[in-house]
Amino acid sequence: MVGVGGIRRLRARAHLARQAPVGCWLDHRSPRNRSSDRLDDPLAERCPVAPRRCERRSGSSGARLMDPFTIACLCIVGMLLMIAIGLPVAVAMITASAVGMYLTAGSGFTLTTFRTLPFATASSYTFAAVPMFVAMGVIAGSSGIVADVYRSADMWLARVRGGLYMATTCASAAFGAVNGSTIVGAALFTRIALPEMIKLGYDKAASAGCIAAAGTFAAMIPPSITMVLYGVLTSESIGQILIAGIVPGILTALVYLVGIAIFVRIWPDWAPPTQRHFPLKTRIASLKSVWPIAFIALIVVGGIYSGLVSPSAAGAVGAVGAIVVIMVTGRMSRHTITSSMSEAATTTAVMFFIVIGGLAFSRLLLVTGFIGDTLGVIQDLGLPAWVLLMALVALYIVLGMLMDPISMMVMTVPVVHPIVTGLGYDAIWFAIIMVKLIELSCITPPVGLNLFVVAGAGRGKVTTRQVYTGAIPFVFLELITLGLLLAYPEITLWLPTVMMR
Repeated sequence: MVGVGGIRRLRARAHLARQAPVGCWLDHRSPRNRSSDRLDDPLAERCPVAPRRCERRSGSSGARLMDPFTIACLCIVGMLLMIAIGLPVAVAMITASAVGMYLTAGSGFTLTTFRTLPFATASSYTFAAVPMFVAMGVIAGSSGIVADVYRSADMWLARVRGGLYMATTCASAAFGAVNGSTIVGAALFTRIALPEMIKLGYDKAASAGCIAAAGTFAAMIPPSITMVLYGVLTSESIGQILIAGIVPGILTALVYLVGIAIFVRIWPDWAPPTQRHFPLKTRIASLKSVWPIAFIALIVVGGIYSGLVSPSAAGAVGAVGAIVVIMVTGRMSRHTITSSMSEAATTTAVMFFIVIGGLAFSRLLLVTGFIGDTLGVIQDLGLPAWVLLMALVALYIVLGMLMDPISMMVMTVPVVHPIVTGLGYDAIWFAIIMVKLIELSCITPPVGLNLFVVAGAGRGKVTTRQVYTGAIPFVFLELITLGLLLAYPEITLWLPTVMMR
């Protein structure tokens, strides 16, 4: 059962770590614990527009017409209804937040929030890592250096049955070290690997499923845009979250390799017996194509781990490093640079819009006291913390089938993160669990984002139904990895602990 100390830690964390970018201090306590209409927290005086109690009084009776917790619940329902009728997630979150803030804190606070929040988000130094990581991945992918890594992996694994699946897994893991976007990886390897797989007689569904699943490595292996967004939403250390993803990312790749070796024996039609062989000299020579990816990954991850650069600076260093690499290898072109910058700008703009909505929604939950009330309800249930954690995991698996990953994270993390940390779980460990659930949501039908990307990029070669079918075995591999991370937190926390010494 959650103790009083857990609730106090949660409320202290929400009050200090989640304060508004404009400098407002909000009274996030449960409305049931407030005894007057004024905010009795002395720190509330720092807010330029002091939030007022969300209660309207009728005549002299002083009867409360609407409780702040009720307003928060109605705003959540309204947001879900707007999403259900087809409004963009960002629009739904911003609209619900604006209405809730107006009813809770008044027009002055609402206008101040939406006047300052977009600028505060767009000018955030931390968020600057997002366009840099996107540009780095797109430059590396469009220049051809990733295709060279894939061919090298194929040469080394050519004699193994299912070698192309394994080569795709290894090359995707390597690309994940310089690419922060799952959809970029899925689209790229659909163009690189899928034609070769089909040519050699590999099962189309399994090939498409493998590519879609391997593309999710970019969410776990740093640099990861998903991890940066999580850090922005929770005010946790982005550097520690990125470093914490290294070992789980490697573990995921190893589970995939073992799983593929088992699958091709259970279903022989997945891959025909191989007759290909490359001389040792050729295979060794192919390793020289790995150095560009290794160099970029080293300066990014090594810089963060050593503390020489911040995550945001590491993104800039990585993007410049990618440009230097394609210059040295003679692959630089005007089209590569302009298309990479254009894609980075477009992707970042979309994410900014969603994150602004998520931060506004998070502020609504604070000012209404929704998080504190929710934890109070959880305490009243008297359930063990691990039961509640498993319930959250199950909920996220279901949500992953119905929502796109970024929207799911932005909508739920402001509520779930403080509750989980209030239960006593390590914040960095849960961040990695959350990222793993995001990975899983990318390949769970019917709304798995990577499934649509592969189906679109492979149009004419595979059908959407084949992509869905082929991804199912890899969903089980993701669940196995998730189980290991849940059972053994040391897998996640070992490297961040070493880094902090």
